[in-house]
Amino acid sequence: MKNVVITGTSRGIGFELAQQFAKNGHQVLALSRNTASLEKISHKNITTLSVDLSHNEDIQKAVNFIKSNWKHVDILINNAGKLINKPFTELTSDDFLEVYKVNVFGVAEITKGIIPFLQKGSHVVTMSSMGGIQGSMKFGGLAAYSSAKGAVITLSELLAEEYKEQQIAFNVLAIGAVQTEMLAEAFPDYKAPLSAQEMANYIYDFSLTGNKFYNGKVLQVSSTTP
Repeated sequence: MKNVVITGTSRGIGFELAQQFAKNGHQVLALSRNTASLEKISHKNITTLSVDLSHNEDIQKAVNFIKSNWKHVDILINNAGKLINKPFTELTSDDFLEVYKVNVFGVAEITKGIIPFLQKGSHVVTMSSMGGIQGSMKFGGLAAYSSAKGAVITLSELLAEEYKEQQIAFNVLAIGAVQTEMLAEAFPDYKAPLSAQEMANYIYDFSLTGNKFYNGKVLQVSSTTP
């Protein structure tokens, strides 16, 4: 049984992941601004906390829960994301900040808060995007989102180096298009080749075993463009 922290669990991939870990006997701390969807399921292995990753005081709530109840964390999945689709000249500094607060700063803060509870063999998996991969095909309107997803790749590579002596693994999954609510809101006419459930299945397995094979690596999880 693992203690698993997942961000962005109100819908999409995170929602499916939380259920999958819980159903397989793992303890899940599910962090999202809206906790209603998982509260309806009311699984005994899922604890929900209303956390906005753009607010450090919210992140501290999760840290306090772990300190009081778990003592250690085996897996952290940085899944929460914010996407704004606008032409570059229409993106404001506030737009960039809003995206970066969740996709970069929030990832850094929750990871920093949980590191004291990570032990030898722990695995931190951060969800990035094919749009954050250098040399990949890029799509107009995603300047803030894709650049933020590139930033967390470099962050994870650095953390893998910084914590290799403690044998804590940091890896990134740069995923292609998945049919989630966030994608539908940004690109209502596009139909992705993979469902949230299918991608959650892959991430579930990788989170449990990927650290045996990888550390500081970025895996491109996409069979199509995008």
